[in-house]
Amino acid sequence: MDKDARIDSANVENKKVEERLSALSPFELKNELIKLAEAKARRGTATYLNAGRGNPNWVATTPREAFFMMGRWAMDECRRSADNPVGVAGTPDPAGIGDRLKSYLEAHATEPGAALLKGTLDYLIGLGYDADEIAYEWADGIIGDQYPTPDRILKFTEIICQKYLAQEMGDGYKGDLKFDLFATEGGTAAMCYIFDSLQENHLLAKGDTIALMTPIFTPYIEIPELDRFSFNVINISANALEKDGYHDWQYPDSEIEKLRDPKIKLVCLVNPSNPPSYTLSQHTIDLLKDVVRNSNPDLMIVTDDVYGTFVNNFHSLMYELPENTINVYSFSKYFGATGWRLATIAVAQNNVYDRMIAALPEADKADLNRRYGSLSLDPASIKFIDRMVADSRMVALNHTAGLSTPQQIQMSLFASMCLLDTDSKYKAFMQNVIKERLDALWQTTGFTLLPDPLRAGYYSEIDIMVWARKFYGDDFAEYLKKHYLPVDFVIKLANRTAVVLLNGDGFDGPEWSIRASLANLEKKDYLKIGTAIRQILEEYHDEYVKAAKK
Repeated sequence: MDKDARIDSANVENKKVEERLSALSPFELKNELIKLAEAKARRGTATYLNAGRGNPNWVATTPREAFFMMGRWAMDECRRSADNPVGVAGTPDPAGIGDRLKSYLEAHATEPGAALLKGTLDYLIGLGYDADEIAYEWADGIIGDQYPTPDRILKFTEIICQKYLAQEMGDGYKGDLKFDLFATEGGTAAMCYIFDSLQENHLLAKGDTIALMTPIFTPYIEIPELDRFSFNVINISANALEKDGYHDWQYPDSEIEKLRDPKIKLVCLVNPSNPPSYTLSQHTIDLLKDVVRNSNPDLMIVTDDVYGTFVNNFHSLMYELPENTINVYSFSKYFGATGWRLATIAVAQNNVYDRMIAALPEADKADLNRRYGSLSLDPASIKFIDRMVADSRMVALNHTAGLSTPQQIQMSLFASMCLLDTDSKYKAFMQNVIKERLDALWQTTGFTLLPDPLRAGYYSEIDIMVWARKFYGDDFAEYLKKHYLPVDFVIKLANRTAVVLLNGDGFDGPEWSIRASLANLEKKDYLKIGTAIRQILEEYHDEYVKAAKK
């Protein structure tokens, strides 16, 4: 076999491997890319850099210091009740506990975390709540000696998180809207609970039509494909190019207009988007409002707003279309807390979900009365969000439902830190960290990053085909499409430069797009990643030039 024949044979085999890899979720493909990148790094020819997963490399210190300080005080409260030398204490005594907490904070005022605890306590007292009740929830909660009560979310955790969501998701909303919250084990648990309860409550049935605003976080693509759902999925795509050949990652009106079809019962979006990391324009929000009000009034909306804090003046759909919207908010990214598993589901107290359940056919209502009959003498009156809590524990274990109480205490401290940060110093710092890394990435690619106030920048989705055309022309772009699978780019990136990025088509983005997380490496690393991206594109072009000379 001559040399050219051996090369052709190797290329065919590589393509077969890539076809198999293309079938994987980006997060599973990532594991294969890591193996390639680590092997390259071990050969001593490159530095291993993994910008595939969005786990941040920062931690918010003040709320953690407050958490550990509260834990020490709570242990003192337990030993105050009883203290056995073998290591067994009593439980906190609610009588006078508020004054004891105030005295403790005064005596330890200079210690890390004390100012946040005092500020949070004063904040809640200023809202008219009793110091003993607040302090007892904190002591009992951080010790974790009781089942979560209420099971949906602790009283003061809910109050603080409601205020936090109004500030961060509603751009300082001060109106009369009221949302019930369900504290969950991260945003992923929230997604599972929502899909499950929508189906269990006959709001969605197997085979129903739903819409996804793409590109989108891959589980929103994969969950509807599961056999128990088998939803008919319509994509609302932001992948189109502007007239000058760039992406603005916004949704053309023609795409949003698809939602006027009443057959579409649910639409899911991540806002700001993942991976493009752009928030919805006000024009798109206004068009969505018109769609709901005039064409599809029962449209259910799930908006995952974990990256909203990385955009100034962010407006979640939970405040724009409150009756239709279920909000998922995770504390994981902003506070560097993916390991804590902290999130909330928010549902407006006046909502279409409760109304649609009340209007179900009698047979469906009878079915639901049987399902939830062990929880209430009047199961029909149970709100959708409380059904979600019960469903999270298969109803029968509703009495042990709920996020662990120490997790809820940490969640409330994350939220209160931002409520008390009236100058938004934390937000400004975090946004600047992301911006510097984003600028570094694009600087060394040689590509053009257009200014855009709607960009969050937590991720960057780079459409390689756009830059292939702009740098080397349409013929080269067509050559790439003809001779390579899109996944080849991230494989080459890992194998030749030890850089791990994710393939954007796995998020229903453009086929030749790649996703870089700006959260988990340092600025200097993104300079190297940008160089590596350009290097691989130039290697393709070199191959194209050689092929053209044959």
